[in-house]
Parts: sequence; structure tokens; C-alpha cells
Amino acid sequence: MKRTFLLIVLLTTIIVLGFAPEKAPDIGIKKVVIDAGHGGHDPGCQGGSANEKDVALAIALRLGQVIKGNYDDVEVIYTRDKDVFVTLENRAKIANDAKADLFICVHANANDNKSAHGTETFVMGTNKEKANKEVAKRENDVILMEDNYETKYSDFKPGTAEYNAALDAYQRAYQAQSIEFAIKIQEQFSKIGRKNRGVKQAGFLVLYRTAMPSVLIETGFLTNKEEQDFLSSPEKQKLLAGSIFKAFNDYKNDVEGIDIKIIDDSQKDDAHEKPTTETKVMNNAGGQSNTAQVTYRIQIASSTNKVETKGYNFKGLTELYEYEQRGLYRYYTGKTSNLGEASKIQGLAREKGYKDAFVVPFYKGEKISMSKAIGLTNK
Repeated sequence: MKRTFLLIVLLTTIIVLGFAPEKAPDIGIKKVVIDAGHGGHDPGCQGGSANEKDVALAIALRLGQVIKGNYDDVEVIYTRDKDVFVTLENRAKIANDAKADLFICVHANANDNKSAHGTETFVMGTNKEKANKEVAKRENDVILMEDNYETKYSDFKPGTAEYNAALDAYQRAYQAQSIEFAIKIQEQFSKIGRKNRGVKQAGFLVLYRTAMPSVLIETGFLTNKEEQDFLSSPEKQKLLAGSIFKAFNDYKNDVEGIDIKIIDDSQKDDAHEKPTTETKVMNNAGGQSNTAQVTYRIQIASSTNKVETKGYNFKGLTELYEYEQRGLYRYYTGKTSNLGEASKIQGLAREKGYKDAFVVPFYKGEKISMSKAIGLTNK
């Protein structure tokens, strides 16, 4: 019933504003692949009696349960839902064959420094720092447990021209959205008191082979006794899964342009309620002061590196803006106070190749949610 109401509100908004999203049926998060790292004869990293494979599976299953409990229209696919070994090749193949819209890989971390703690989320990229290389190497070394691995993964040779070309293609197609999702995950972890070790790039084989926005989440360090106890606790696993879900919810809303109130699942055993819309139909008439202060820009890219805002760096797009936050850079095109005009600019950006471009509202120079933007406009 509430889902029907949400669709009615969305369709009403489209009619009133006089525009329709480009290829609306194809835009959105409808299939999510959740990948619990390691499994079977591969325990992953270990801390005391805790194995990474068990921690990852518990969080992954809980995350899938919460997503399914909140969204009837999202299909959740697991690369494994029990203690079995799945090759990195097959993990990526499951996601690609399903034509998934998002790939979420769940892991736990390890470090020779037993005091190391906190969470970090990786996207596919170059290994710029020694610590990133070590994490990627540890997760990639699972291929040594596979038969004929040298042939199966012959294309994965960082530094070669073929690898760099494939990486460049991935970054142009999926990295911006991957970074956006990773930022949201880390922000949610911070809210539950976890140390935020940041969003990082590294050469993970499982991400290298997935053809959709993808992240690999290191939920904590099993080599730290305190974190080992945290990650082994069913209640804390539930809390971590709830945080990842909230990030997923925010990301989904950004991509689809709908702002939804969600369940704080960390306080519940099961999620029975469905999200309800808080969006109001926008009224562009009146010229109120709040309307003039709310502007819309189209996000086209995110990067850990600063990029000069010139058309030749952004496929010929003009009116470019940069928004830096904690060392991560977001890039936008266009600026308008009219949501219908923003949709047209979004369509142009997609025609240029930024297929995941989405509308972002600003108020007094700061990013805000779509529901807040529409609420301010209607005041």
C-alpha cells in the first residue's frame, strides 16, 4: 500500500513538473549482489576464535534481510549464503550475469599492528599507498587456493597497458558512483562510533571484474582483540548491517531522485515496515526567498584526485563546479533553481556518457536532501 502511494506521488510530481526521467524504467537500484568474503576452506583473516568468513557472512545475510524487508522491488542476490568456497572469478560472474546495479563485498581486516582499528571502504583503483596494497594483496591471494589461477586471472596484471586500459574504462563508467556509495557507508559507520579510516582505492580483483558500481567494505580488524569481540557479536553485526543499509538507502534515493524515510533497523529484530515518502509536489510559483536559495546541480563524477574543471576533462560539458569534502572531490554541471530544468541538464549529461548522473540540491552553498529542498521551496 505504501509502495503504491510512493509511486503515485512520484508520478504526480512528474506530471506537475512537466517532465519525465530519461529511460525511467532502466534507472534505479533493482538488483543488488551481496558478496560475503572468503568461505569454505578459506577462512580469511583470523582473530582468536573468530574467522573473517563467518563475520562477513553474518553481516552480509543480515544486510540482505534488511534490504528485502524494506524494498519489495529490489532483488537481493548472494554470492554465497552458507559456508562454501566461491572463486573470485565466480563472485564477479554472479554479479555480471545478473546485470546487477550494485555490488557490495563484505570483509574483515587484519594488521600486524594489533592496535589498528576502524572501518574503511575500497573502490577499484590504483594502489597508491603501501597499506592499500597490503589489504588488496591479502584479499587477492585467495586465488592461490584456486586451480589454474594463473590462466584464469592472466588479465589481472597491475601496471600493464591492458590492465590500465581496463581500469580507465571502469573508472569512467562506475567509479564516481562507487565512491559516492563508499562515502555514505563510511559516514554511517562514523555515526555508530566506528573510527572512519576513509574511502580508499586499490586493485581488488573481485572489483576489477564487476561491471557495475562496486565497493569492498573492511568492517574492522579481527587482529585487534576489542574489534574481534565487536565483530563477533550478533548485535554488533546487526548494527554494522543496519549502517550499510542506511548508506544503501541514501544511495538508492540519490540515484532514483526520491527521498524516503527509513527504518532504524539497528533497534529492531526484523524490518516489517516499508519506507514512506516524505516528498511533496514542488510548486515553482511564488518566488519565495527560500526558492531563490535552493539550487540544483547535476553530479557527474567523484574522485579522490582533484580534476581541473575544464570541458575537455568532462566530455565537453560546461558550467562545472567542484565540491570538496574530507579529501574527496565531487563534480557537477549546471546550476538552476528549477527542478524541471535540472532534469533536462541531467538528460544532457547522460547523453554525454554520464549515465549515472543525478540531481543534487544545494541550500546556501551546502548539499541538502531532496525532501528538505522541496520543503524549503514550498515554504
